[in-house]
Amino acid sequence: MLVAGRDAVAEAPTGSGKTLAFLIPMVERLAGHRPHGGPRALIVAPSRELANQIGAVLRTVDRGLRIAMLYGGVGYGGQLSALRSSPDVVIGCPGRILDLAGQGKANLASIEYLVLDEADEMLDQGFAPDVERIIALTPGTGPNRRQTVLTSATMPAWVQRMIDRHLVDPAVIRVSAQGEPTLEHAILHVERANKVDTLSRLLRRHTGSALVFHRTKHGAKGLARDLNARGHRSAELQGNLSQNARDRAVAAFRNGHADVLVATNVAARGLDISHVAMVVNYELPETPQWLTHRIGRTARNGAAGRAFTFLTREDSEKWRKLRRLGAPELPGADTEHLLSTGDIRFISSPPMGVPSSAPPRRPQRGPTGNGFHRRRSRPSSVR
Repeated sequence: MLVAGRDAVAEAPTGSGKTLAFLIPMVERLAGHRPHGGPRALIVAPSRELANQIGAVLRTVDRGLRIAMLYGGVGYGGQLSALRSSPDVVIGCPGRILDLAGQGKANLASIEYLVLDEADEMLDQGFAPDVERIIALTPGTGPNRRQTVLTSATMPAWVQRMIDRHLVDPAVIRVSAQGEPTLEHAILHVERANKVDTLSRLLRRHTGSALVFHRTKHGAKGLARDLNARGHRSAELQGNLSQNARDRAVAAFRNGHADVLVATNVAARGLDISHVAMVVNYELPETPQWLTHRIGRTARNGAAGRAFTFLTREDSEKWRKLRRLGAPELPGADTEHLLSTGDIRFISSPPMGVPSSAPPRRPQRGPTGNGFHRRRSRPSSVR
C-alpha cells in the first residue's frame, strides 16, 4: 500500500518494526539522491532521541540518501550546513523544523512523503498546532500532493479528526501482538516516604537493566542522584539536559555502563533499547496511553520482561482516574515478598500503601487490556 503511494495509518505494538515499515517504501519512492529541488521526505518525531534513532535506521537502509536532522538542544551550525547540502530527507522535531522553516532555511514545498511518527503524541495538546503548521507547508493538493503516513503504538479516537482533515482514503493497518505473552505487570503498594528505599531494594533484587519513569524533569534528576548515592549505576534522561548529555545517558545505558536509566516520558516513545528487563513506574503517568508506551520498553520482540507500578495512598484518586480513562486492571503484588525473595506473589489489592497478608492468588492469563499481558508460566525470580 505504501509503495503504491497511498496514505496510511499504522497502529502496531512497540518493537514490531514500524520504523522499517515506513522507511523502506520511502527509500523505494525516492530512488536515490537528487542534488536539486529541495528535500522530498519529512519525518516528524516527538523527541530528539527518536529522531536520531530513525536517522540511524535510515542510514542502514540507504547510505546514499542525504539526511538533515533538525531538533533543539544543539546549535544551528551543523543543521544549517545539512540543509545547504541538498538533503533528500529531513528528520526532526516540530519546534526546530518550524523555526528553520520560518527563517527560510528549510523549504518543505517539495515534500512527497510525510511521516508523523508516534502520531498520537504528535497530534496531542501543544504539539497539534505545530503539526498543523508543518503539514500546511507541504504540498496538500494537485498532482504533486504529498503521501502522508501516521504511525503509533496507540491511536486514540480523537486522532481521527486529524486523519479526516489531512489524509485521503488512508489504508488503516492494525497489527496485534503475536505469540505467548511475555510481560508480567503488577502494582506495588508503597508508603510515600519509603519509595526510594523500596526502589533501591527492588533494583538490588534485579540483576538486569531497569528503566525507571518519573513524572518531572527535576524529580528524575533527584531520583538518579539518590540511586547513585545508594550504589546503583544510574543515568538520567530528561528534557533539561543538553543533547550531548542525553546522548551520553542513552549510550551508557545501551552499553551497560549504567544499569538504571531514570527518565521522564521522553524515554517512553520509540527508543529501541532491546535489553530492558524491567520497567518501574515510580510516578504514575498522565494518561493510559503513556502507561502503554512506558511499559512497551520491556518484553520486546518475544523477550521476557517485568513491570511494576508504584502506588501510594496519595495516588489513589489519580489511579482511579486512569482506570476510568482506560488503564488496565492490574494485580497487586506482595511487596515485601518480592523484595525478600524476588518472586511475584499476587494478592488481593489492599488499601493504598498498606502491605497485604492476603493469601496469594493465581495471576489471570492472557491480555489484561491496553496491550498489557502477564506470562502464563510461573513467574521466575527477578534477574
